[in-house]
Order: sequence, then structure tokens, then C-alpha cells
Amino acid sequence: MTLALRYAVRSDVGLLREGNEDSAYAGPRLLAVADGMGGHAAGEVASAVAISALTGLDGDMPANELQLALAEAVTRANRTLHDMVVADPSIQGMGTTLTAMLWSGSNVALCHIGDSRAYVLSGGEFRQITHDHTLVQSLVDDGRISLDEAATHPQRSLLLRALDGTSEAEPDLSVYEAKAGDRFLLCSDGLSSVVSEETLHRILATVPDPEDAVLQLVELAIKGGGPDNITCIVADVVDSASALRPPTQISVLAGAASNGGRPTLRTNSPAGRAHALSQTTPQAAIVVDHDDPSPLRSRTEPEPPAHPRRRWPIVTSVLVLLVVVIIGGAYAAWRYTQDQYYVGADGSKVAIFQGVNGTVAGVRLSHVYQHTDIPLAAVPTTYQASIRATTSPGNLSSARTTLENIRKAYQTCQSDFAALNKWNGEETAYKKKLAAYQKKYKTTKAVRNSRGKITAHPPTPPTGSQPQVPSDCPATDQATGAGGGS
Repeated sequence: MTLALRYAVRSDVGLLREGNEDSAYAGPRLLAVADGMGGHAAGEVASAVAISALTGLDGDMPANELQLALAEAVTRANRTLHDMVVADPSIQGMGTTLTAMLWSGSNVALCHIGDSRAYVLSGGEFRQITHDHTLVQSLVDDGRISLDEAATHPQRSLLLRALDGTSEAEPDLSVYEAKAGDRFLLCSDGLSSVVSEETLHRILATVPDPEDAVLQLVELAIKGGGPDNITCIVADVVDSASALRPPTQISVLAGAASNGGRPTLRTNSPAGRAHALSQTTPQAAIVVDHDDPSPLRSRTEPEPPAHPRRRWPIVTSVLVLLVVVIIGGAYAAWRYTQDQYYVGADGSKVAIFQGVNGTVAGVRLSHVYQHTDIPLAAVPTTYQASIRATTSPGNLSSARTTLENIRKAYQTCQSDFAALNKWNGEETAYKKKLAAYQKKYKTTKAVRNSRGKITAHPPTPPTGSQPQVPSDCPATDQATGAGGGS
């Protein structure tokens, strides 16, 4: 059995955005969706850079090289974004999510960073196979909010990980075994945040043609208000030898990566008609000829008109720009906090925290990064005050250095108390033995017989002087041997 893909891709600007910052690519062995951020051209550029770094992977490749190839492509994309920001600081703050699948026979490698998603419908079971890198998802994972609360959380779009050129790319990488009959959906959050998983499942399970499926999914997001750009890929795994319809052979770019406008919905529904009224420049997916570095525009797509048919009012544009600035600032601030580390108290233990010690709108801006077994009560008092107040945030290396100093000071106290406890024990035992010796022999000296031969020796006192414990070492029960003297 030779497995291949039948797929369709669609990208739409939505109802509330002026431009499309999403990019997508669908080819015989590579599927990818990227959701750019940063406003105006910056987000479009970031997502297009991510997709461009991947397109060269759409070819034959050994299964054991899939993950490495994706990881290296992500690193290249992140390095390109970094170089662009260095060259033009005005675009700092741009970034993109990326969700990609690379195929080799039945083996598929998944690469994911951000909050775009991948789902699979297999054997009647529909499930998400990516994990959102968002603040609200981390709160859900920690049990601090429910999924229902996450859906309406004011910071639900705040990303913890993205490709932004300013920090090391940390994508999730995994491998799946695909089989004929599986159906995959890759999408930006413009779809997944508007259309419920139950509805996604229903469309994928009941609409057999991938092209019809992506059109219906986009229309549903438009009906839901279309607050963001909407991009999705539906791909069916087929047996190329027995499939009723042949696998797709062309490679297609969509969204910002296609350097075009946006497509109109080909439906006569009320949502489609209303959407058509708000269209500016048409944005068609384009076919990619891998032998020609310049992508070819589909012959069936009309040339874009010279002027948009409708422009947004200035006030609305200003409001949208303000929202983008606020979101971009919030993301930049969050990224800053996640590059900060400090040593603090995690209950009764010392720990390294990632973030800064504070809250915004009831949400803590830090979490435990590294637990330790160091009890706060046994740490020298010179350190305790700074730990309770949290040490000043810095990078991870400085936090680890601080923790190591605290650990050494704690271990020194423990070692000194252990030596003192041992000496006290020996001293107590000596005094008891000496008292018994004196009671028996009426002396504390050696006993001799009539011929001068020693017949009894007094007990030997502990060697050395009493060990000293630094004054800032707290005399806890554990340290002093549950009440031992000091």
C-alpha cells in the first residue's frame, strides 16, 4: 500500500481585519499553517518567512530525518526573523505561530509552536494533536481555570511560545503513524477559536471532499463573526493505488505567503453574501512550480482590481491599530517576564521561579520552574529575608547561581549542626560513663592495685573542642537533632 494525500487549503482575511497575516502551504508531503502577528506588514512577513523556510522540505525524505529537517527549518526561519529585526528595529515585536506536518510514507512528523492547531479524524475519533502554547492553556493545565473560562479569558490570545527572532525557537516535535482513511485538519486560531470542536468534527466526518470541507469551515468562521484571519487545510490520507480520486499532486501557497489578495467565498449563503460586501482585494491561493522560483498565479483566478472596492473608516482603522499595539505590547511584556527568573519560596521549600513576582488582573506572572528539597526554615537567616521577598529577577544562569549559593549555605549549616550534634552526643555519653566510673571507684582517675598495676581506666573524653555553628544558621528541630543543644 502506497499512502498519499488529497488536500485543499483556504485562507481568508475574515470580517474585522484589513489584511491577512496568515500563511499556508499544502503539498504532496508537506502541510503547514502560520499565523503572523505584529501588525500591518510585519505579521504577514513573519508568517511568510516561516512557510518559506519549510517549502524546500516537500520532497522524498527518509522517515528518520523528518523531525530533524523540521527542527532545522524552524531554526532557519527564526534566524531570518532575527536578522530582519536587527536590520529594521521598527518591526521588532513581529512573530508567528507554526504548525506543520511532514510525510514519508505512513510516517508523519509534527512540528508545532504557538496556538495554531492540528486535529486528526481517525477511526471515527476526532482529537487535537497539538498543545496550545498560550497563557490560558497553562492556566488550564495547572487546574486554575476551566476550559469554559479559558474560552472567554481576556488574555486567551497571549502566547508563551512563538517564532519571533528574539528568543530560541522551542517547537514541539512528535511523530505519528498515519493510515489510509485518516483525515487531518490544520488551522489558525481564526477557525478554532470561533468554531467548536463538535462542529469541526461534524464537518470533517460528513463532507467527503476536502475542497468543500475547507469552504464550509471558513464560512462557519465568517458566520461566527470572522474576528480574525481564517486559514485551514484539510488533508485525506489515501491509498494511491485504490483511491477513487487520485491524490493531489500540486503544491499550493495561500494567505500572505501567496503575495496575493484574498479569495471570495463561493457560496450564496447570507454569511457569504455579507462577507462579499466587505471584501477588498481578492486573495487567491496560488500553485507553486518547484522548478520555477517564482510562484505561478492560478489561471482561473481574476487579476486583482487596481483599487479596493471599499475602505474602512479611519476611526475603525485607528481602533484596530490600537488593539494591535496593545496586543503586541502585552505579548512583548509577557515575553520579557518569561525571560526572567528568581529564587523564592514555594510553600515551605526554596524554588526557582520563571517570570516576575506579581499579578495582572488576578493572573500570576510567574510559576515554579525548578523545585528543590531545601526547606526554607533551615536556610541561613541572611538568605531567608531575600527569599521571602524574592531575589531580584535576572536570567536563568544568575538564578541558578543564587540557588547554588543558598544550597551551599544550607548544607554548611546542616554539616555544622551534624558535627555539633555528634559532639554533644559523645560528650553526654562521656559524662554518663564518667559518673558511673566515679560512683564505682570513688575517683575519676585510673585505679591501681597494690602492686601499682592499672586495673581500671576512666572513660576517654571526646577529642577536640566543641564545634561552632554560625549564628545565622536557624536552630530547627531537624538541624539540632530534635532538641539537641547548640
